[in-house]
Amino acid sequence: MSGFEGSFLGAKDRISPQAIMECKICWTPYDPAQGDDFRQVEPGTPFTDLPHDWSCPTCSGDKSQFMVLSDAGADALREAARVKAVTDRLVADFTEVFHGKMRDVPIVNKALKVQAVGFRAHQGNLLGVLVSQWFMNLILLPDGDDWSDLIAGEKEVIDFPSGAYEFIQNTREQIGGYKACSLFSPMGQFKDQASAVEVAEAVMRALFDPAHRAGTDRATDIRAAREAELAPPPEAPAAPTRRAVVTGALSQAHPGVGADGCWTQATLP
Repeated sequence: MSGFEGSFLGAKDRISPQAIMECKICWTPYDPAQGDDFRQVEPGTPFTDLPHDWSCPTCSGDKSQFMVLSDAGADALREAARVKAVTDRLVADFTEVFHGKMRDVPIVNKALKVQAVGFRAHQGNLLGVLVSQWFMNLILLPDGDDWSDLIAGEKEVIDFPSGAYEFIQNTREQIGGYKACSLFSPMGQFKDQASAVEVAEAVMRALFDPAHRAGTDRATDIRAAREAELAPPPEAPAAPTRRAVVTGALSQAHPGVGADGCWTQATLP
């Protein structure tokens, strides 16, 4: 796990919850499926969730000196790390946009931050939701392909199990080419980051559910229905609900938002 040492040494990001660990002193294994009767650790407890003072039940060897015996979740862990490396660049890029262009714009919601939610491999690309202080978009990123020739502002309709949705192409120096489909902009209806992430996660689930496919299968009809459902009452803005996200599909892009997710000067006070 750590060069010649080979021990766990607290490196939680290097083992999955399925990892079976082994004491390198007496070779006693810890299997998360079985737990530890001696210390009253329930079956299903990952090695990384053991109490900080847990030690080998046979020789009292320190938890940090256990080694990986087998890890059925290793491939998934490596894939998650690979995807995170890509989305970290995406988050860093739009965090820079916020500080450089958007921080003092009145429409930003400063209770929020830039966060990548639910990104996964999809038909040779990476798909997920990007939450920011001023928009929430579905994002498609290339996974090994070169999208540097995308034309900023060019539109294309992409089909998913729940329907067909309009994406806008764009390129940025830090992350290269990508495609974005607007969900919300601005973000004033979200009270905190947790509520925005919950909606983003609901979008990712609904996107792949054929039960939400519109009868006409037209993106414009889907967005129109969603806009109507999300429209707040005149007296007070309403936070979007899980039902609104799942039943209404995706919202229409705000006309003042550019292809890079920034509001254009024409819409600013």
